[in-house]
Amino acid sequence: MNQIKSLNGMVQHLLELGVNKKIAVAVAEDDNTIGAIIEAHLSGFATPILIGDKTRITQLLVGENTDPSSFQIIDIKDNQAAVAEAVRMVKEDEADVLMKGLVGTDKFLKAVLNKEKGLLPPKAVMSYVCALDLPKYDKLLFVSDTAVLPYPDINQKIAMINYSVAMAKRFGIDKPKVALIGATEKPNAAFPSTIDDATICKLADRGQIKDCIIDGPLDIFLACDKASVEIKGIPTPINGEADALIFPSLESANSFYKGQMLFGGGELAGLIQGTIKPVVVMSRSESKKSKFYCIALSCLMA
Repeated sequence: MNQIKSLNGMVQHLLELGVNKKIAVAVAEDDNTIGAIIEAHLSGFATPILIGDKTRITQLLVGENTDPSSFQIIDIKDNQAAVAEAVRMVKEDEADVLMKGLVGTDKFLKAVLNKEKGLLPPKAVMSYVCALDLPKYDKLLFVSDTAVLPYPDINQKIAMINYSVAMAKRFGIDKPKVALIGATEKPNAAFPSTIDDATICKLADRGQIKDCIIDGPLDIFLACDKASVEIKGIPTPINGEADALIFPSLESANSFYKGQMLFGGGELAGLIQGTIKPVVVMSRSESKKSKFYCIALSCLMA
């Protein structure tokens, strides 16, 4: 397949494939979520299952000039019970994707992480990968971890790399270029993550991390700007053409993507990774368009 270089291109790809996935929305009475899920439904790639307060959900659908009878609505007014039912449906293959609605992230993820009834396999690393669509970059940029792991250790970083590579491959990138981001281009004990980066590069050289090209630590310029590679004179196989950026901390990754959204006109699609089925967790501050793209990404990855 040809490489998908934009989030709109991802949506078009779904439509061409005829994809349609069932989305179990936990506590769906959320006006920030309803608009995006309606758009995904009308686009044709998602079939929502709305779980929560049926009266409030119906009111929101009517407020969006949408016929409530077009949707499956499961009336469960207790938030915890609604989340548990949504997780159960996904775990038992009655739905393909789990999506958070109007419920706290801590309560939502507690159900996802439940050892007996949740969606995370034993010993799996839960992380988060998002695809950024940026006006000044000529392709999508996959970024991790923006939401889950505060200070990933080396094993968690390797999982983040593997998740990012797997996602990039769904967009037609055969061998993604992965940049391990830092403030310096040399391993430095003052920045422990850079020592991990050097070890990860050696593991990749030995073939222990596959299907990608890895280098780091690198700053953002060396990772994403070919002119800076020439100016700095630092050779790197990434060569300013990174497909994925792996950050040393949640703080740095989160600040990077939010800065791109606020000041750079970016849009994103992101998912929890490591679970047996895609899990959509979105900030209420994200745009309706980004929420729509998150749903589309979940259908691509399901």
